[in-house]
This record gives sequence, C-alpha cells and structure tokens, in this order.
Amino acid sequence: MAQREQFLAYLALVSVCIFWGTTYLAIRMALEAIPPLWLVSGRFLLSGGILTAVVWLRREWIPPGRDLWRSALYGVLILGIGNGALTFSELYIASGLAGLFITFSPFWMVGIEALLPGGERLHGPTLAGMLVGLAGAVLLLSPALSGDTHAQSLLTGFLILQAGMASWSFGSIAQRRLPSAGSPLAVGALHQLAAGLAFLPPALLGPAPPLIWDARAHGALLYLVLFGSIIGYTSYFYALRHLPVALVSIHNYVNCVVAVALGWLFYREPFGMREALAMGAIFAGVAIVKRSAGRR
Repeated sequence: MAQREQFLAYLALVSVCIFWGTTYLAIRMALEAIPPLWLVSGRFLLSGGILTAVVWLRREWIPPGRDLWRSALYGVLILGIGNGALTFSELYIASGLAGLFITFSPFWMVGIEALLPGGERLHGPTLAGMLVGLAGAVLLLSPALSGDTHAQSLLTGFLILQAGMASWSFGSIAQRRLPSAGSPLAVGALHQLAAGLAFLPPALLGPAPPLIWDARAHGALLYLVLFGSIIGYTSYFYALRHLPVALVSIHNYVNCVVAVALGWLFYREPFGMREALAMGAIFAGVAIVKRSAGRR
C-alpha cells in the first residue's frame, strides 16, 4: 500500500510539473477571445463547482464557521489575485517570460514569512540568494530600465506579477497557519469557488465575452479548468501530502522550462542568450534560498 501511494505521489508530481507548465500557453490562447476577468471567473467557477460536487459526494470535511470564511478569503488571495495577476500580465508579456518571472515566488514566500509574527528570520545565505535572483531580473528588465519604449510593457507585466506573487505567498502562508483548514480537496474546492465568485462582479461590469464560439480560446479555457485547476491543483495537494516539500518544489523549475519551450514552439516567443543567462541566475538564487531554508 505504501509503495502504491508513493507511486501515485510521484505521478501527481509529474502531472503538476507538466500541466502547470502548459497553463501559461493556455492562458495566452484563451485571452485571444475571452476578456481576462471572464477568463479568471469562468475558469474557477467551473473547476470550483465541479470539485465542490466531488467533495459533497465524498463527504469530505469542510472547515466550519469562521475558518470557512478565512479559507475563502485566502482562496481569493492565492488563486483570484495570484492567478488573476498572471492572466493580466500575459496581456503585456510573453507566456514564457511570465513563467520565468513566476519562479520568483520563493523570494516572496521567505520575505513575507520573515515579516509575520513567529516567522523565520532572514539570514545571510538567504539574502545572498535573493540578490542573485534579483540580478537575473535586472538582466531581463534591462531593455525597459534603459528607457526602451517598446520594452515598457515588459516592466508592466513584471510589476503585475510581483503583486500577484505577493498575494499568492501571503495567502498560502496564512492558509498554512490556519489550524482547522479542512481536507486538502475541500480546501482546494473552496479556494477555486471563492476566487471565481470574487471575480464575477467585476467581470459582469467589464466587457462582455464574445458570443461566437472560438474553438481555440474556449478549448484553452476547458483545458485550464480540467488540467490546470482540477487535476493540477489536486495533484499538487496529493504530492505535498506524500512527498518532501523540497522535492515537490522542483515543479517551479520544470514549469518555467515547459512554459518557455511551448511559448517558443507555438508563438515563436523570443528566447536568446540574455533570457538564458537571466534564467540561470534566477534558478541559482532560488536554489540558494531553498538550500538555506532546508538547512535551518
């Protein structure tokens, strides 16, 4: 039984590495015909509704009372604002670059953790790793920082993603500190349903989605619902439950590589020596931060 669970855990990790890496391309495809607010709301309303039905049929434990509302709020922070920022950022930058910038999320995690009461303080090796990662970001943003007007959208997309990662990291840490959070499947369903409901009012006030069927864009939306949210999110929780956190965290690197490769393959998104050097610096910085945290 233990061997079967371990096999399923590794299978879940592989699915997270692959499917979450493909969502960057799927978001770009969906945005060709679906406004970003409708994309975020529709995606998580569908996936959250399906998962909620599964939770109800399986009689999974749902967090009670105030913990229910807290989990819903954290779901809005993690998936609503976090994934919403990713969606909006792809209006300005390539999907592969968005995947590369997302690898900054561990820096936000350790930084916010250090600021919260009882959190782990920042130490020399951690700060050194963050500086190495920052050097990679500066290299990527060098055209925008030099005043290139055509690259200003790069800076805009980067800043949008930083806000999303800050929200994702704070929500994740707060959810982890919630003592009676409920089962992982129930929490995942609650997160997605809350994110979809939170983005529905602004979506209704914004531009209406096109009434014509766009097979590519709407197919990408269905892909995000099934493989990005339902399978990817539940696989992530399952892998976290049965595998070391340090091992599960490799999905950040694999997702980035998959996103960059698919962006180049389908949209010929540029990826040259500057981007490769920046990727190496960011990966090295994240590795130093994770290694330092693991030792402590």
